[in-house]
Amino acid sequence: MFLEKIKSGESGVLLYGITPPKEETAPERVAEIARKTIERLAALDIDALVVYDVQDESARTQEERPFPFLKAHDPFDFASRYLGTLNVPKIIYRPAGKFSPEELTAWLEGLHQHNFYPVFVGIPAPDFPVKTSLAEAYKIWSSHRDTSVIGAVTIPERHAVLKDEDVRMLDKMSCGVSYFISQCVFNVGYAKEVIEALANSCQAHDKKFPTVIFTLTACGSAKTLHFMEWLGIHVPDELKEDLKTSDNILQKSVNVCLGIASELTAFCTERSIPFGFNIESVAIRKEEIEASVHMANEIGQMLKTRGVRK
Repeated sequence: MFLEKIKSGESGVLLYGITPPKEETAPERVAEIARKTIERLAALDIDALVVYDVQDESARTQEERPFPFLKAHDPFDFASRYLGTLNVPKIIYRPAGKFSPEELTAWLEGLHQHNFYPVFVGIPAPDFPVKTSLAEAYKIWSSHRDTSVIGAVTIPERHAVLKDEDVRMLDKMSCGVSYFISQCVFNVGYAKEVIEALANSCQAHDKKFPTVIFTLTACGSAKTLHFMEWLGIHVPDELKEDLKTSDNILQKSVNVCLGIASELTAFCTERSIPFGFNIESVAIRKEEIEASVHMANEIGQMLKTRGVRK
């Protein structure tokens, strides 16, 4: 149903996002991780599974990375080889600029054969040598537009600084993008500003509004909070202090995320804007993974109760 929901602009889309195991992980351990992931998610009522491409973004900032970067398994290989029995569509991230047109063409054919869907993301640093521009990558994908959909990333924090996220989104929409997955939202005001700017731009250019899928993630420790900020996620000062001083930072962050989901649901529903949520599980701690599954269930039920999700 994911394909139909995006093509029809239906609200209430629910995704779950994971990162592949680290590249150094032994094959039998990779298989075990995949088995546990499938068991955990089999009962979840989600429309698709997002599998991220993990990149080293250290060149993006001079601040020291809170956690060491460890290369992960290729997301397409992991999803196609290990997650086949999880009967939901897979959305695979890929930094298009790192690959040649021929490599991207072959990769897209592989996705098409598995009924996977691509999301092209930017290069890890501004000075990274680009093999294929985003515009070229979208053109290569266009041969699949009748039977597929392609997504892109939106970053509310970037709009807060540059005030041009709506322009970037319109450019990608003109290349065939029909839905956007946001960077993790902890500043609900930033998310609303992007929606309002894009709504105004779509109206001015007589464009159909794309589906915007807001990413939410639980935060289980002060170190995880610091890492999120290193990634560029803006956490308002008051909320940051509340999390740091909480007796249970994980439960506090879950409550915050559920509140954000409720607020954005009301905001988008009032404006007849197609939207959804992507619940991330990027931590390896069992408690944080279980919290993300709880969030997905709670948000799914909330969307059904409000008549947004069928």
